[in-house]
Amino acid sequence: MSPVITWSILFGLIFLLALYATRMARSRDHDDGGMEDLGFAILHFGKAFPNEAIRELHPTADGKAVFLRLHDDKTGIMRSHSRHYSCHLIEPGRVRVNALPDSKGFSAEFLDVPDSNGDFIFKTEADAAEVSLWLLGNYLAAADKDVAGRSA
Repeated sequence: MSPVITWSILFGLIFLLALYATRMARSRDHDDGGMEDLGFAILHFGKAFPNEAIRELHPTADGKAVFLRLHDDKTGIMRSHSRHYSCHLIEPGRVRVNALPDSKGFSAEFLDVPDSNGDFIFKTEADAAEVSLWLLGNYLAAADKDVAGRSA
């Protein structure tokens, strides 16, 4: 084999490797870890909790978290962690919510799953208010709800 053909093949392979590396870097820059497709959130949460019926969902503005309203007035969250996702049910009395200066969001502390703690900003104030009401309803333990219902 002539040296010209050998060098041509070598440069061609280097060119293909460089092209592949730049495309991978470009796709990684565009992938911010958000969930742009809510159908994906529904399927992923459904796999994690197959017995929970999803009634409604609200994604955060950055797409990195989705709050799910479930049947029986339960609430769930699906959170993006770079290359994987975590799903969990928010247990009654196991979340603390604080207001943020931006009325489109709130700060939540999950006592059972601290890696999901954070500030959650939504597209609209109405979305933030609705999800905070879900969490408020979920904040009361079942025994507290029974006591409140009997006293009313």
